Amino acid sequence: MDQSSTGRIVRGLREWLASASPGQQLPSTRALAAEYRAGPVTVQKAVQQLISLGLVESRPGVGTFVRGRAAATPVDYSWQTAALGAQPARSAALSATQRGAAPDAIALHSGYPARELLPERAARQALARAARTDVAVTRAPAAGLPDLRAWFAGELARATPAGIAPVSARDVIVIAGSQGGLSSIFRAVAGRSRPVLIESPSYWGAILAAEQVGVTLVPVASGPDGPDPAEVERALVQTGARAFYAQPAFANPTGASWPAATAAGILEVVRRYGAFLVEDDWAHDLAIDADPRPIAALDAGGHVIYLRSLTKSVSPAVRVAAVIARGPVRERLLADRAAESMYVSGLLQAAALDVVTQPGWAGHLRRLREELRGRRDLLLQSLRELAPSAHIERVPAGGLNLWVRLPDATDVDRLVAECAAAGLVIAPGREWFPAEEPAPYVRLNYAAEDPGRFPEAARILEECLGRSPRW
Repeated sequence: MDQSSTGRIVRGLREWLASASPGQQLPSTRALAAEYRAGPVTVQKAVQQLISLGLVESRPGVGTFVRGRAAATPVDYSWQTAALGAQPARSAALSATQRGAAPDAIALHSGYPARELLPERAARQALARAARTDVAVTRAPAAGLPDLRAWFAGELARATPAGIAPVSARDVIVIAGSQGGLSSIFRAVAGRSRPVLIESPSYWGAILAAEQVGVTLVPVASGPDGPDPAEVERALVQTGARAFYAQPAFANPTGASWPAATAAGILEVVRRYGAFLVEDDWAHDLAIDADPRPIAALDAGGHVIYLRSLTKSVSPAVRVAAVIARGPVRERLLADRAAESMYVSGLLQAAALDVVTQPGWAGHLRRLREELRGRRDLLLQSLRELAPSAHIERVPAGGLNLWVRLPDATDVDRLVAECAAAGLVIAPGREWFPAEEPAPYVRLNYAAEDPGRFPEAARILEECLGRSPRW
């Protein structure tokens, strides 16, 4: 009976502590005994448990107070990324981002924006119009519909400065989402057992595509401002790699964007060593505080292979993307895509082109930017106020995600499981590392869930962090 009463008091006080301020004094033993209808000894045992958990502190002769949460500076172990190299093998299990969630769960694990953030009416109308044309019953060209290829080329050409020849429609290959394009790129520029540099952390789908092709991944540590060009050069020299996969704008998962100096430095490195930069501009349409500046627009020598997808800004059902490359590598990529999938549905291509050439497309992107900003800022505020144990290294200027550093030695798998049991679905950070993760992380999507539930999500995360054991 005594143990049951002690546990009841501990649970009640932990709920109270969740909203208490650091330094706030706990009610007296007498007041707690009256509130919980328990004896003073039982109350003291409960308080002692909270002290042992580090949640409160006793000041003899004064009282018991909520322990302040020290903002410890996280230790940076990312240098080990390059020293250890790629992890020998990975699990073939479905990514955490692709798993379903209970209807009432708070789902922050997804890799897509919420339905209400998409141009749903425009997409439906475009699909209906396309279905009434010949594209519904004919085979599309292997490289894609000419008008759509011209649109992708024009988008990149607008960012190209004077003095650099812009890309043309011929340089564009339309693909069914960027995932298949990544597999073709890794086969074309590297091949089985050959090295490819990759940012660490990086997009889990790129890691998976490389491993399925048999490429040897060489991690290069990437922080809030991207990788160090000197480290990219060192890795190229050390491994003999001839390609570097990266997401210079609003990277998944970190949200990092390369400063202009970093972009220029890495472009110069790949030029000097006769290598390719595979630029995945996945979040081009998901800008918030800064517009993306494709490095491919600065490249006149064919060193940048550029990927851009419309899946996350038009509709997940319209899996249409493009790879832009100049020179012989373009022919290799086209041959590989034709062998892999022959061609991309002309119906989807026509619908995608219809949406992005409508007068309302620019307005949709402006509204999307404001929606993403509001959701990002609300989740940030919720975490800062209600989950102080979660650390955000850099506020992303675009994209869909927050990259959250957890306290050292957090058991992330157990944390994810406990959060799921409490109704919060999150993605463990391990999937975004091509080798072992140097610290515990989770990725939180601020675009896929009702933002009104963000405070609840932050409270669940902090409560589960408080229970998660340290190993």
